[in-house]
Amino acid sequence: MRHRIAVVGGGPAGLAFARVLHRHGHPVTVLERDAARDARPPGGVLDLHEGLGQLALDKAGLLAEFRALSRPEGQAMRILDTDGTVLRDWQPDPDDRANPEIDRGQLRDLLLGPLDVQWGRGVTQVVPGTRDGVLVHFADGRQEAFDLVVGADGAWSRIRPAVSSATPQYTGVTHVETSLDDVDTRHPDLARLIGDGSMAVYGVNRGLVAQRNSGGHVKVYAKFRAPLDWHTNLDLADVEAVRSSLLALFDGWADPVLNLLRHGTAFVHRPLYVLPVSHTWTHVFGVTLLGDAAHLMPPLGAGANLAMLEGAELAESIATGPEDLDETVRAFEEQMWARAGKWAKITTAGLERLVSPDPAEALALFDQVQPS
Repeated sequence: MRHRIAVVGGGPAGLAFARVLHRHGHPVTVLERDAARDARPPGGVLDLHEGLGQLALDKAGLLAEFRALSRPEGQAMRILDTDGTVLRDWQPDPDDRANPEIDRGQLRDLLLGPLDVQWGRGVTQVVPGTRDGVLVHFADGRQEAFDLVVGADGAWSRIRPAVSSATPQYTGVTHVETSLDDVDTRHPDLARLIGDGSMAVYGVNRGLVAQRNSGGHVKVYAKFRAPLDWHTNLDLADVEAVRSSLLALFDGWADPVLNLLRHGTAFVHRPLYVLPVSHTWTHVFGVTLLGDAAHLMPPLGAGANLAMLEGAELAESIATGPEDLDETVRAFEEQMWARAGKWAKITTAGLERLVSPDPAEALALFDQVQPS
């Protein structure tokens, strides 16, 4: 029996789910609200862990292609003091493939492959328990029924209300993102400062992080603790006003570090939200969640990895497991909740240490997670 299955969301979780089902010859409908694959910037880089994201790609038959695209040198990590002193400078071995970096856009294209994504299909809600199955309502007023709808539609999921009343809550930490292009040619001093991977500077309740992407592109993140309305008197569309505000916030830091902000282009406001650490729900027939829709947590390297592995595992269980689809989904949810709960505790504690009144906490955390 071929179940009618839809996954809502064309991010890493949804595409990993769909790609593994496709590998097993099971049809799946991918519903994505973006009008096209290039409708918006895909975001920065991801480090895919051997036992998580890379395992998901292996289940999809894409591990060799990932290794050809990824950048093991991107695992390099440098920590600076606010005066520019290098405190830590970790360089991976040439054959180290524990957490190689890949651009989100490259990963998306790799996962898309032969998948037939329905672009521009914004979902407004799902209604389980109808005579025809789970009814999906679209923004254009249309409806379609499925046997299983998988919500992989991120932090503000339209699928989540079908199973849970939980909503994301602000962590008290905000990111403001900017970027540098052609850094090796246009800003060679910053290129040397950043190195081959990432560079971070931590102060009192704030930090600056720069991450290399491919093609000389660098993402820069200013992190700080602030009320959600910290920008009330600031026009976030005014690039120079935002730049001045951030430079004031990091006043006194070394000039080479502040140049990351001085040379940044547009600024994007990204307050950090999370779901409750142990978010679960009473099982609902025909609906489940993956990734941020299920367990939104601080962005400390675990979220996308978990999301991809969940998608791959659920798809593999559906394709190779018992005929009872509901039994398969129930078992998957129990496994997902246990693992995600552990990671949510780790990343929540990690955020408290990274953006802390005591910058030494960030350095100690780095020492714990990096190989000796």
